[in-house]
Amino acid sequence: MSKPTIAVYKFSSCDGCQLSILNLEDELLALAGAVEIAYFLEARSRMLPGPYDVALVEGSVSTPHEAERIKEIRRQAGFLVALGTCSTAGGIQALRNFGRLDDLAWAVYDHPEYLHALETSTPISEHVKVDLELWGCPVNKYQVAEVVASLLQKRRPNLPNYSVCLECKRNGNVCVMVADGTPCLGPATRAGCGAICPANGRGCYGCFGPAPSAELPALVPLLRSLERHPNETFHLLRYFTGYAPAFRQAADKLQKEVNA
Repeated sequence: MSKPTIAVYKFSSCDGCQLSILNLEDELLALAGAVEIAYFLEARSRMLPGPYDVALVEGSVSTPHEAERIKEIRRQAGFLVALGTCSTAGGIQALRNFGRLDDLAWAVYDHPEYLHALETSTPISEHVKVDLELWGCPVNKYQVAEVVASLLQKRRPNLPNYSVCLECKRNGNVCVMVADGTPCLGPATRAGCGAICPANGRGCYGCFGPAPSAELPALVPLLRSLERHPNETFHLLRYFTGYAPAFRQAADKLQKEVNA
């Protein structure tokens, strides 16, 4: 009986989510024994032709070539997973969505006329059907292993649907907002990072995206009351997960209130 086949793809991104998979180390050996890693340029030069049972896609769609390529990957994949913040929310490159591409290109490149880029950098769900989104910058490597295991076992993956605050409580962290008055997106951010930033005395900046239960209308006024710099809350919401709908809408609403 043949093993299920897995393909791992990179779009506009830093490769960090692919490296998270490679950092599984011992678990990766067990994974490689259970599945056929058929396409993974970061890990192997040998590529097997599709179609594939599972496709893990890192990165956002930022060029016309990528917009066409993701459609072909969708046709080749039985189950498609958006891997990491770039593929689920556009990533840091989606910051250009709040400005003009031409202005940014002329500010950075000597010859921007050679660029072939889309006006916006978008999550892959805006282009094709996505079967599962796995957030994080980078993704939690154990969550990747859990997703693959759940697909092999034909069950739903056991992934956190609560906020970073619960991770802080479990780890015994002192709340940086209560103790130090530090603005923190933890109450509205999806768990998965282990609350690394609050554990080190700084506020969460939302790298795992909005939690399903995020109550941003209640959190934003509190964050504004703790601001140490002008528009700090707005810039916190506009960070590299800022194109995620919940954060984007909260930032747009705040901007209108400030400019009113």
